[in-house]
Amino acid sequence: MDHPLVFPIILQLVGIVIVMVEIIVPSGGLLALLAAAAFGYSLYSVFTSASMAMGLGFVLADVIMIPIIVIIGFKALAKSPVTLRKILSSEQGVSVQQKSLRRYLGMEGVAITDLRPSGIAIIAKERLDVVTEGKYLAKDAPLIVVSVTGNQIIVREKKIKGEGL
Repeated sequence: MDHPLVFPIILQLVGIVIVMVEIIVPSGGLLALLAAAAFGYSLYSVFTSASMAMGLGFVLADVIMIPIIVIIGFKALAKSPVTLRKILSSEQGVSVQQKSLRRYLGMEGVAITDLRPSGIAIIAKERLDVVTEGKYLAKDAPLIVVSVTGNQIIVREKKIKGEGL
């Protein structure tokens, strides 16, 4: 004789497997919808074929079990070969900053476009994309490179002696 809880338990296990697959395989929520259907039909089946108390027990088990399975699934995914676990560092030679840009530090140049705050300047006879520290600089303004951050050359207006106090 079939026990009224065999089918709902099988549906619960199928739902758990589908949740685990959903974590690994991006399905746009289709698998999550399928898992919800399996859990929902399992609960419907328990409430109609077993008892209200048994149904509430299944609901309580789902409320506890599903978040735990999702957390375990994400932790397993983080350790799986599917994910990128390599940490890129400058010690390994990985750099987003072009080393050649550092040579412009302290050099003087001239803005060949308005810098609002970014634009183009001539520094060391080279046409370069530059950015100010947030201030507007007019075309032909003398400037000096104050820092290099990432791939940005940051400039400031060069004050000419005797100008301003």
